[in-house]
Amino acid sequence: MIKNCEGIPYPVYEAGFVKECKSVENAVPKNSVYELTIELKESKIEPAAGQFYMIHAKKSDCLLGRPISIFDAEKIDGKIVLKFLILLKGKGTEELCNMRPGDEVTLIGPCGNKFEAPSGNEKVCLVGGGIGVAPVVGFAGTLPAKSYDFYASFKSGSYGLESLQAENLIITTDDGSVGVHGMLPAALTAQTLKEKGYTVVYACGPNPMLAYVQKICKEAGVKCFLSMEARMACGVGVCLGCVIDTTEGKKRCCKEGPVFDGEILIFDAPKDEVAGVKVQPRREPLAQNEEPDLSVTIAGVKLPNPVIGSSGTFGFGTEYETVFDVNRLGGISSKGLTLEPRQGNDGIRLWETPSGLMNSIGLQNPGIEHFIKEELPMMMNLKPVTIANLSGSGLETYIEGAKLLDKTNVPLIELNISCPNVSAGGAAFGMSCVAAKDVVSAVRKVTKKPLIVKLTPQAPNLTEVAIACIESGADGISLCNSFQGIAIDIERGVPVFDKLKAGLGGPAVRPIAVRLVYEVVEAINKLPKEKRVPLIAIGGIGCWQDAVEFIMAGASAVQVGTATFANPNTMIEVIDGLAAFMKRKGYKSIEEMRGLIQK
Repeated sequence: MIKNCEGIPYPVYEAGFVKECKSVENAVPKNSVYELTIELKESKIEPAAGQFYMIHAKKSDCLLGRPISIFDAEKIDGKIVLKFLILLKGKGTEELCNMRPGDEVTLIGPCGNKFEAPSGNEKVCLVGGGIGVAPVVGFAGTLPAKSYDFYASFKSGSYGLESLQAENLIITTDDGSVGVHGMLPAALTAQTLKEKGYTVVYACGPNPMLAYVQKICKEAGVKCFLSMEARMACGVGVCLGCVIDTTEGKKRCCKEGPVFDGEILIFDAPKDEVAGVKVQPRREPLAQNEEPDLSVTIAGVKLPNPVIGSSGTFGFGTEYETVFDVNRLGGISSKGLTLEPRQGNDGIRLWETPSGLMNSIGLQNPGIEHFIKEELPMMMNLKPVTIANLSGSGLETYIEGAKLLDKTNVPLIELNISCPNVSAGGAAFGMSCVAAKDVVSAVRKVTKKPLIVKLTPQAPNLTEVAIACIESGADGISLCNSFQGIAIDIERGVPVFDKLKAGLGGPAVRPIAVRLVYEVVEAINKLPKEKRVPLIAIGGIGCWQDAVEFIMAGASAVQVGTATFANPNTMIEVIDGLAAFMKRKGYKSIEEMRGLIQK
């Protein structure tokens, strides 16, 4: 066992398995809090009250473990058995809350410092707010029965308090469902601290509650020790991502904390803005009988909702008709079309990565004439707006292809100058302003159809290329096409793809794509109002939250690609999730939340 200079053991990496995972009774809403019991396979260090573990499911889709405070710990037959209360909040906690007996986990811990036991003559007050009751209840279990009072504050209901042996247990609920009606100030004030004769307060809960506890303790002249929470990656003090502001400088929540002397903590007032963007005021939810309007208009064409099947990942739409209800989509962008039929690239075409999918298809397609005769009528029979994705191997082929499409009833053309998997044409036209301007101007001259230009993220000056396209007649922009990457077959010692480079799509590219969308919309917004065009975002969208990100960055609509291969219902879930989010947040239309983070 390795210890630091203060004699405290360093956290260790351990394996464990789930003994039980159950929903906590009386938590509101139902199934929002779970009790997870884990037995360590090798008992190395006994944890102390106030410490936490970084917990990671062995079979997990999350990169990082989650820091969870110890609710209870005991040694049974020589093995350490840990209990945690987990609030179902995000993807990581959802994984942990859905574990089954026997599932394996890895843990780093015990991490951080502990609640120091009070001296025998202290009058102790314990405070827990929401899921923050867990570590404080754990600490209470180390104190003599009836030696403390416990204040627990919840929005609704109460949980985790069954083991307490407090002299007095006071519960407050915001909705009055249990105990005192109100939040913590309804039961605990500076005056209460004085009247009760408390000499020390230990607390854990949301930051506003802890700031309040600090304030009343200062007013009453009472010591307080506050258990803090912060986002973290390592749990052992090296990532420096979990620092807390104090009067003594920034301190690591995972190392110097999570328990801090309340006197040194700095609680900033809620920010009015972040990175120059004003925090949105709270909106009232839409009425029960009111549904948000998800429709959007792209280049004069109205889509019932902003979710579009992305070109190259959705065929011509009809292929998925027996898999899910494709008629619920806002639009479908066809497979990339060229003037002549194409067989595409040789060799391996798909290569899965830990966070996405690489492809080198090479625009295999039946050709525009075949599309017009065979696939287009079937697409037009579907309810989503049909978008013809037009590519080419040279300027003349783009022109001739556009002429043919102009004679059809297809509502929108998506001009693809961004495909990374072809030797000629494609991304070559989207890499510079001059080349992009040439092809957009040429196509614009031969078609009256609304023209969306699909751009490559590889362009050195993407915003300038986008503006050049708009000035040349583009009615909209879509981005990003896939990002170029290289995969290597290490067993054979050769590149995976015959063309060496291939396109990468999926979750890994999303944050970069959000940035590029933001920057291009920012540039578009600087144009005169009459010249501004809508933008369709593409890049790693796998859930409705991803779609909201792009829309708030400025996109009018989104295309979903790789995620459909993993979960064919992705686009339906995005549509339903968008509607539910907008109703809950009070957005009546997509336009009301579009571009919210644009300064």
